[in-house]
Amino acid sequence: MESETPPKPQFLPDGTVVVPGFTLPVSTLLSEPAAAFARMRATMPSFAPASEEPDVTVRRDQINAYARPGAERMRESFPVTITRGTIAGVEVMEFTPEAGVTDPDRVLINLHGGAFCVGWDGIPMLESIPIASLGGWRVVSVNYRMAPEHRHPAGVQDVAAVYAALLQDYAPGRIGIYGGSAGGVLTAQAAAWLPAQGLPQCGAIGIFGAGGVPFESGESMFTAGYIDGSFPAPRLDRTMAIDMTRGYFDGVDDKDPSAWPGWHLDVLAQFPPTLVITGTRAMDLSPAVFTNSQLLKAGVRSTLIVGESQGHCFHYQVSVPEGRDACDLIVRFFRENLN
Repeated sequence: MESETPPKPQFLPDGTVVVPGFTLPVSTLLSEPAAAFARMRATMPSFAPASEEPDVTVRRDQINAYARPGAERMRESFPVTITRGTIAGVEVMEFTPEAGVTDPDRVLINLHGGAFCVGWDGIPMLESIPIASLGGWRVVSVNYRMAPEHRHPAGVQDVAAVYAALLQDYAPGRIGIYGGSAGGVLTAQAAAWLPAQGLPQCGAIGIFGAGGVPFESGESMFTAGYIDGSFPAPRLDRTMAIDMTRGYFDGVDDKDPSAWPGWHLDVLAQFPPTLVITGTRAMDLSPAVFTNSQLLKAGVRSTLIVGESQGHCFHYQVSVPEGRDACDLIVRFFRENLN
């Protein structure tokens, strides 16, 4: 079987490609721990982020249960203090190194993933614990309003409220914003929203596992649906069988600059230095690559990191060298750009 000539794809007149079934071997560029994890996936139960569970409360509990073991392991490796409270009337969790903040002049705002409907408060643990510990920073994770109870722009309004409050204690150039998946989208939205509302731009942003355009805009969500399998592929008309956002963007135009700034060079031109992280097997690869290119075209200093054979938000996997490297680069990026 291995010696057989692989079948060729079919290129149709409308530009569509019919891809034959194929076998994708483990990349030889992976670290051994990452390769071992790839082999172990065959024995692991499938995680279905696009679950059709109708009760969002149940789904939120499921996601938190999924995140909890990883968060507990992170706390063992990266000791932090976690406090809960509110800023500008918005619920937050604050993460600081257990030994105390070593960089009191800078603060990061974390915007958690979860398809704009789930994720609080399990996912902020995965996103904030290592960054707070490695950077010696205060990290404020925001419980922004989500669907199905709310619609865009509720989330970015909450982010702006927390940001405006932090301006009382920090210079704008020393405030960073970052997030993964939905939080990466929301980070891009925040960078567009702040100057549009008359607020000073923040110092730097990190868009991880996302871009400034819808996930299904490019081709990576199609390919990732088959080579990664964590998320389903869209239909050929780019519609999804399940709206993972539970209606968060209902009624929002898919070129609205407040929701999808990646289409608008004039909006992107106001972005601060940006770090974009994705993976070759990630459904967000196309939005991330496109957004980085658009930022460069708009004259913004943008850095793109693409993890070989990595999937969606691979920086959560800090026990694997590729994930730890991504976290170290996130810390270095904010240290160099929050001035």
